Amino acid sequence: MSHDDHAPEPIRGLPELPPEGEHILWQGAPLWGALARRAFHVRKVMVYLGIFLAARGSYSLMQGASIPGALADIALVLTLSVTAVALLYLLAWLMARATVYTITNRRIVIRFGVAIQMSVNLPYRVIQSASLKAYADGTGDIALVLEPPERVSYLIMWPHVRPWRLLTPQPMLRCIPDAKRVAELLGKAIHGEYVPADPNARPELTGMLSGSAPSKRTDQTSSQTAS
Repeated sequence: MSHDDHAPEPIRGLPELPPEGEHILWQGAPLWGALARRAFHVRKVMVYLGIFLAARGSYSLMQGASIPGALADIALVLTLSVTAVALLYLLAWLMARATVYTITNRRIVIRFGVAIQMSVNLPYRVIQSASLKAYADGTGDIALVLEPPERVSYLIMWPHVRPWRLLTPQPMLRCIPDAKRVAELLGKAIHGEYVPADPNARPELTGMLSGSAPSKRTDQTSSQTAS
């Protein structure tokens, strides 16, 4: 497992060509809208700013200001608030665009970074368990518990880590679409239950896992409505 400065990729999302016998089973990336809501908490920020603006405008009216005067009083704060929210959305879009999650029959690779791209290799031998948090919109997060003493840096990998696990950071495939099917695929890959006959086989295109049961090492939590 290593952090690597990102060089030109021979295959999108991988720092080098896979060795003989390793096959890409799935590749994906966070959905930027979901990343903005769950990692950057854009909706909560908007609610907070809305309450603040309403309170400030009401205070101006209570002090005798006219409606145009109250609007003028909050104009600067409103402009700054809109700019802040727009920047959060932009940052989420950039992070999602720069991220590639790759699942092979031997490892997980997380490529990330906007200004400086890096990649983290997670061979299955260092993964103790995986768990899925699914949302009502079909997206979800797959968190990975690593075998001690393997560790990753919370600060470097954020937001591709489980929130608030600062002492024992857990890498995470975050805000991915069709998360339940990806969890099933990962469970099979961890157990070595799927080795494609064709080295170029791509099960995410063939729908091979439709209706299959999840692996016992990938625990699925109950679906939760996205915040």
